Amino acid sequence: MPRKTLVPVDGSPQADAAFRYALEEFPEADITVLHVIQLPKGYWSVLAESETEFPGHERAEEHARTLFEAAENTASTFDHPVDTTIERGDPSREIVDYAIANDVEQIVMGSHGRQGASRLLFGSVAEKVVRRAPMTVVVVHEAS
Repeated sequence: MPRKTLVPVDGSPQADAAFRYALEEFPEADITVLHVIQLPKGYWSVLAESETEFPGHERAEEHARTLFEAAENTASTFDHPVDTTIERGDPSREIVDYAIANDVEQIVMGSHGRQGASRLLFGSVAEKVVRRAPMTVVVVHEAS
């Protein structure tokens, strides 16, 4: 049974379902909840001198803290402690890079289940993680 598990969260029902799945299916795992703040591209990225100086960064940090508080509350109902961490950048890249750097044994994440044109336009973070990650990736779809 994997001991180090990474669960990326973004506030979506799919991410919440993945987090609950990890808590239920891997009760002995060390779970880290990760939120990636996506950095702006283009104009603002040129003007910002650091990753914390772009418009809306404070709001993004607050959103992450809110997500972590909700995750900790959910984990407490399972009597399961969790660690939390924030990364900044491209979500699919940061998820895999964090997992590799921290010897994570598995990633459990939600999928929005986009199909057709929206999948082609937006891509899938989960799909990119599955392709790049050298460890097991469990993709959870929200229960209907």
